[in-house]
Amino acid sequence: MIPLRPSLLRRPREALTGIADESPSVFHKSYFSANKLYVRPSAGGSFVSSLAPANASKNLNFTSQTPPDPSAAQADSTATSSTSIAPEANAEELPHRRRKRLKEESNGTEQPEQSIPLDASAQLSNFSSALPTTSIRRKLAAYLALTKPRLSFLILLTTTSAYGMYPISSLLTLDPAMTPLPTLSTSTLTFIYLTAGTFLSCCSANTLNMMFEPKYDALMSRTRNRPLVRGLVSPRGALLFAIGTAVTGLSLLYVGTNPTTTALSAANIFLYAFVYTPLKRIHVVNTWVGAIVGGIPPLMGWIAAAGQTATIGHDNWRDMLFSEGSIGGWLLGGILFAWQFPHFNALSHIIREEYKAAGYRMMAWVNPARNARVSLRYSLLMFPISIGLWWYDVVGAGFLVPSTFANGWLVREAYRFWQHQGANGTARGLFWASIWQLPILLVGGLVTKKGLWDGVWRSIFGHPDEDDEEYIYYDDEDELESENSTPHGSSTSRTPSTRSSTLSTT
Repeated sequence: MIPLRPSLLRRPREALTGIADESPSVFHKSYFSANKLYVRPSAGGSFVSSLAPANASKNLNFTSQTPPDPSAAQADSTATSSTSIAPEANAEELPHRRRKRLKEESNGTEQPEQSIPLDASAQLSNFSSALPTTSIRRKLAAYLALTKPRLSFLILLTTTSAYGMYPISSLLTLDPAMTPLPTLSTSTLTFIYLTAGTFLSCCSANTLNMMFEPKYDALMSRTRNRPLVRGLVSPRGALLFAIGTAVTGLSLLYVGTNPTTTALSAANIFLYAFVYTPLKRIHVVNTWVGAIVGGIPPLMGWIAAAGQTATIGHDNWRDMLFSEGSIGGWLLGGILFAWQFPHFNALSHIIREEYKAAGYRMMAWVNPARNARVSLRYSLLMFPISIGLWWYDVVGAGFLVPSTFANGWLVREAYRFWQHQGANGTARGLFWASIWQLPILLVGGLVTKKGLWDGVWRSIFGHPDEDDEEYIYYDDEDELESENSTPHGSSTSRTPSTRSSTLSTT
């Protein structure tokens, strides 16, 4: 018996249907794409897709080795065309009509918020999984995903910004005539130690955080792509990485800054990994603990700068943390503490159902009304903290302009978030307002730093001769002494200016 070629099997089908197969392969890649093809049985017993094109059903019917019956083929064609009318109409449906139709179908109920984009850890995990198993880049990308790069960069930005806002007058070690241009500090080496040590400490804290909750991360779309969940890094490898980065980071801070900065960094690792992480499944107070963790890095940067000018006997932790000169560091830490609430509360509202399903006790679903009130309350707190930076001479008066604009925008979005309880897109609006508000404050503080433009002004227009002023001062003082030593009734003449100065002293 002569075997039939595939082309001979296609001819009766083409003759009956009048449509040639577009794909030479039965198993097309679109059949295995998620959310692309939903196969259901049709009236004729074949399988028809309501989301695939009309010829997809014919490709599926072709798996049979017997020629199809003409009447059955006609029935399948009719069923396929009837089921594909709605998708074709939906494809041409205008966006506003589609939103209206979906709202009517849901009987006016609120549609769920769209999921937020993948974070850097998820993107690095996807990149790592696509590489060969033996590739070095695969391991590097997986370990970098453990560090939560965007969060670590944000912490680094707040630390170095506070370091740069420390008063210039205390850092100047050069000739006053050589006033420097805007810089972070006169000690570049200290800045490098602070940057590297802070980043490695963040890497350790974030890795420990992922180690303690992989089974819960797997329940959320925001965290299910993390490297430990996907098996890209072993738990043992993650633990060694966390220990190595912690030891290296703290050592760099101790050698390059001061013991107080190092102790704050170690405390932050402990708070984030061993207090905040388990507390997320116990009580909503975890948000306040997380806010403390976010407020410590600016204080670290301020104390690292203060340690460069501290004298012997005044460089202990009490002087560093609780002296009058530490007020600026506490204010900058207060900005980050208050910022955590509108930022995180808006974010948690968007994915509140996932937090609930994973068992995380977040205010967004435990007490939504309180979640909105807290966001508005701490957004309003931004105004007095920003004014305090100017009041205590950390920044100049020009800082009040950008800070008022940024804080006003944040308060407006927080009020709308409280008013609508996160509905109507207000949660996403508050989230993006917080994303932009913080850089405006930090960059604005660096640009309007107290004394920064005074130095630039002196470098352009010069500065008064201090020797001349001292000479005039001492000359007047000597003249006054000679006048006081003159006997009464003496005929010594005095100029009007001398008489006026004598009267002023009496």
